[in-house]
Amino acid sequence: MRILSRYVAAAYLRMLMLCLGAFVAIYLVVDFMEKVARFTRGGAQWQHIALFFITKIPEILIDTAPLAVLMATLLTLGTLSMNSELTAMRSCGVSLARITAPILGIALLVSITVLLITELVLPASYAKRTYIQEVLIQKKSPSIFFRQHNIWHREEGIILRASLFDPQKKELRGITLWELTPGTAQPGRRTDAASGLLQEQGWVFRDVVVRNFGAGEVSGTRKYPALAVRLGLKPDDLKVLGKYADSMTMAELSRYCRKLKAGGYDPTRYLTQLYSRVSMPFGCAVMAFLGIPFALRSGRSSGIAFGIGLSLGIGFLYVIVNSIIVSFGQVGLLPPVAAAWATNFIFLLAGIWLSLTVDN
Repeated sequence: MRILSRYVAAAYLRMLMLCLGAFVAIYLVVDFMEKVARFTRGGAQWQHIALFFITKIPEILIDTAPLAVLMATLLTLGTLSMNSELTAMRSCGVSLARITAPILGIALLVSITVLLITELVLPASYAKRTYIQEVLIQKKSPSIFFRQHNIWHREEGIILRASLFDPQKKELRGITLWELTPGTAQPGRRTDAASGLLQEQGWVFRDVVVRNFGAGEVSGTRKYPALAVRLGLKPDDLKVLGKYADSMTMAELSRYCRKLKAGGYDPTRYLTQLYSRVSMPFGCAVMAFLGIPFALRSGRSSGIAFGIGLSLGIGFLYVIVNSIIVSFGQVGLLPPVAAAWATNFIFLLAGIWLSLTVDN
């Protein structure tokens, strides 16, 4: 790397660390002021509160990285322009592409770093933070914390719904099981049970009511204190089904989508989230590319206030547009891949157009 490139890269890295640190600090202060009173009223210990906010830092870094990259780009080039350093570089025959190449390279490295944090760090930190909040701070039982709500399971000829699952007892509660008539989608039998326990020989339902159907009507009803049921459902399947998408890695989310599709359910919502996991980190590189022509067009008239205001405006616009387009993908109005990458593509096109209008 030549001296000029090292100089620009060093100036950009200093500004990027400053912006990123400022955003993280502001986010933590606002979040702390919002939650600390509620946590302390519940008798939470200060070390647990501190751990809660520490485990939230990876999520904050991911959320604020694109805005920090954009602001650092505008402020770095704005500072170079105000000090006439940018003019001196260009008067020596240095092209804009060479001046801004270190900025784009660093922004791309930030995108890759954010992607790695999203995949390797965020799921564990999210699960840990949720555990700290639910169990250590709010004093909930671990079994309640890990329960799974509104479970649906489908296999050949069987559809099961349960209200919740307790993994410590390996027990389902509030069970309704439909057995379909072969060759049709009509239920031939419905089984309602208060609970179901996984034992060595399989699932055993308790307090069972079995209703048989014929010609669309109930043809018979029987009650059992206990009933063994052949069911391929495993506790590990229930644990995966109960996870939030934010606590899954991309590999787990991909497997979950395949499981939904194999079970006859529409995985569009989760596919959109999966593709967004990949596209969102590269918003950092897009923001840097978009910020360069803005900074160069403003020239020496730009200042710190202009850079901060412009970056906040573009950043909020990016978030709003991305939220709208991703929501279209989640409800099936757009293909999941298109919805995940559309915002980056739109802002990239805007950056290309602005770059073509910059006076070289």
